[in-house]
Amino acid sequence: MTTPSSGRAWVFGDDLNTDLLAPGRYMKFGVDEIAKHCLESISPAFAATVRPGDIVVAGRNFGAGSSREQAVEVLRLLGVACVVAVSYSGLYYRNGFNLGLPLLVCAEAPSVADGTSLALDLDAAQLRDTTSGRTLHCEAVPAHLIAMVRDGGLVPHLQQRLARGDIAAQRTKATTP
Repeated sequence: MTTPSSGRAWVFGDDLNTDLLAPGRYMKFGVDEIAKHCLESISPAFAATVRPGDIVVAGRNFGAGSSREQAVEVLRLLGVACVVAVSYSGLYYRNGFNLGLPLLVCAEAPSVADGTSLALDLDAAQLRDTTSGRTLHCEAVPAHLIAMVRDGGLVPHLQQRLARGDIAAQRTKATTP
């Protein structure tokens, strides 16, 4: 079970692309430097004022554009607890879970007001506005993706499964007649 988290909502519209998240002109630098410029062209204060536990809320097609993983890494580095959007680009969705950033699909995301205090329960796929008490019901995240997030992403997840012998045990079952 993941621990519910809470934070402020940072609300954006549709088509928030990877170049807005991780601007191309900073790609020659490390992710620490790129993070300082995350979303600077549409929300100049975001990188400097986002706090650990805050939640990015957006409309359709979040993460469109290139497959650069830095567009996920910067949000994790800045402490964003989750992205909640109506829909995602396929590459961003997979990169998010591979790098340990939970993503919720929520048709009601556009109804969230910027700055709202939100509580996230990833296991229940719910987002609660702690001021009004309203609950947004999102699409459930498959258990294997929640496990990857809990372990810190795909690579740490596989390392932990290997250490526990989970993968070897499954391989044996698959090859045994």
